[in-house]
Amino acid sequence: MVAVAKSVAAALTGSASMTAEAAHSWADTGNEVFLIIADKRSKKKGDPAHPYGYGREAYVWAMLAACGLFTAGAAVSIMHGVQQLFTPEPASDFLIAYIVLAVSFVLEGMSFLQALRQARKLAARHKRGVLEDVMLGSDPTLRAVFAEDSAALVGLAIAFAGIFLHQVTGSAVPDALGSILVGLLLAVVAVVLIDRNRRFLVGQAVTPELEQSALRMLLEHRDIERVTYIHLEFVGPNRLYLVAAVDMAGNCPESDVALALRRVEREVEANDLIEEAVLTLATNEETSLEEDAL
Repeated sequence: MVAVAKSVAAALTGSASMTAEAAHSWADTGNEVFLIIADKRSKKKGDPAHPYGYGREAYVWAMLAACGLFTAGAAVSIMHGVQQLFTPEPASDFLIAYIVLAVSFVLEGMSFLQALRQARKLAARHKRGVLEDVMLGSDPTLRAVFAEDSAALVGLAIAFAGIFLHQVTGSAVPDALGSILVGLLLAVVAVVLIDRNRRFLVGQAVTPELEQSALRMLLEHRDIERVTYIHLEFVGPNRLYLVAAVDMAGNCPESDVALALRRVEREVEANDLIEEAVLTLATNEETSLEEDAL
């Protein structure tokens, strides 16, 4: 609805900034489809072809959404702004543009506040700042929504300034520059999102805090005496593959230890973050890992 309203306003006013905002909204609409697909496909359970599930599909589809934002949003906005600089066209019906921008700001603001509430909840759980958690977190959907809603609000402010200066000065240059600035803003957001998804696809390392939390969980287990090795790898949004070498408590026969290891693995996998856990026995020569010493 917002994309349609902006497109109509762009056609009626002839404003370059409004055209950029229309391109932005159409790109966001397409991105929402990609992000819905990302969310659904990433939740598929593992099978023989994908034993760790399909979690990484979230990063593939989120990357496609970011590429769409770059091409359909940034490129179109910049190209149209440059065109308007060389062949300026007068704009009119500015009131229509202001009304559409105001309504869009309210709707985008509501969406941003919803994303902000979710981001704050996760940041509090991870004991990090909101922006830090959004950028470092493994959820590409939340990151995309948060970044795109933020860019939408800034873009609307830029578009308003461009249109207002066009009306006041009678020159189409500020309007054209507004379109270019909106495009550059979208390009920066798209490149950041592409880079973050690329990092998780090729194996983003977990944060030291998350590694400490996993080590603490293992050391607090009643059947684990010490841990000498731990490896964590993201296999999807908020889903981890865990490998660890542990020394089991007591002095049980080898057959009993094997059964105990499998049982502990299942108990560790009961944690919502652990997709699969693989535990092996540590040797006496291996150095024990201690909390805050990783």
